[in-house]
Amino acid sequence: MPRKPAFKRNRPKPKIVLRLPDLDQVKSAVLNSLSSVDAQRGYRHAIDEFVDWYCSEPRLSFSRPVVIRYRMHLESRQLASGTINLRLGAVRRLAYEAADSGLLSSDLASGIRRVKGVKKIGVRLGNWLTAEQSQRLWQAPDGNRLKEKRDRALLAVLLACGVRRHEAVKLDFDHIQQREEHWAIVNLKGKGGHTRTVPMPVWVKNVLDQWAEAANISSGRLFRRVHKAGKTSGQTLTEKTVWHVREYAGKAGIDRLAPHDLRRTCARLCHTAGGELEQIQFLLGHVSIQTTERYLGCKQRIQDAVNDQIGIEPPN
Repeated sequence: MPRKPAFKRNRPKPKIVLRLPDLDQVKSAVLNSLSSVDAQRGYRHAIDEFVDWYCSEPRLSFSRPVVIRYRMHLESRQLASGTINLRLGAVRRLAYEAADSGLLSSDLASGIRRVKGVKKIGVRLGNWLTAEQSQRLWQAPDGNRLKEKRDRALLAVLLACGVRRHEAVKLDFDHIQQREEHWAIVNLKGKGGHTRTVPMPVWVKNVLDQWAEAANISSGRLFRRVHKAGKTSGQTLTEKTVWHVREYAGKAGIDRLAPHDLRRTCARLCHTAGGELEQIQFLLGHVSIQTTERYLGCKQRIQDAVNDQIGIEPPN
């Protein structure tokens, strides 16, 4: 009798119940297939949540009914529809990789991939600052101490250049160059591995120079940690550190501020100042113009709302 090919003899028999070692193997395959660091971080968190839930139930099969149960579990937590669909997308990717590696039958994987996400009802409205609020915010750190000089520079970059948190903490002195007689952040690698050049206003460059001169740094990472003693550390900032900009929101009289609100604000202020939509798209690094429109909040205006004066309001 002729021998079977080695790849057929070594291929694992498809399973119904995946154990933790199987899930870890498939999780690694999923993460290795992603080139974006942001996508890897999001998928890792989503897969870990699913694995925790899956392993907490006794001997569940990895099948379509189980994934539907997981979707119901996510809905019971009152998560946003976008969050639920992201988690389900990670589970579908997990099933695809499990079937591709021979751990799961193609029929079970196909059933899992047919699990539909939840419908989006309405649109979450972002938070935008006015020009006056934005100016008060970046000037809230008075600049007397070294940490405040750094935070003032960080806020100026976030507000005027619209960079993401992870982009800001990875900024290097080599990124700051002149192009067409204008300062810019050159060859900035952003979300999805896309590279772009971000124009930098002169006043932002001046604020950065004040921080760099006070910190006595001229190469390497632009933003560094500052010890309580008022000295810089060689370690760069983390994305979590950027969240601390909220401490200045109170000083500026602003409620419920998140770092990403500064990116939205940059987009809207550019649009209000007459900036072209295509140029704002280049600035933010969006692949889709529809994403840029959402950042501008073009579809709904809260200030001067359409229902402010409709004829039923009380007389002044």
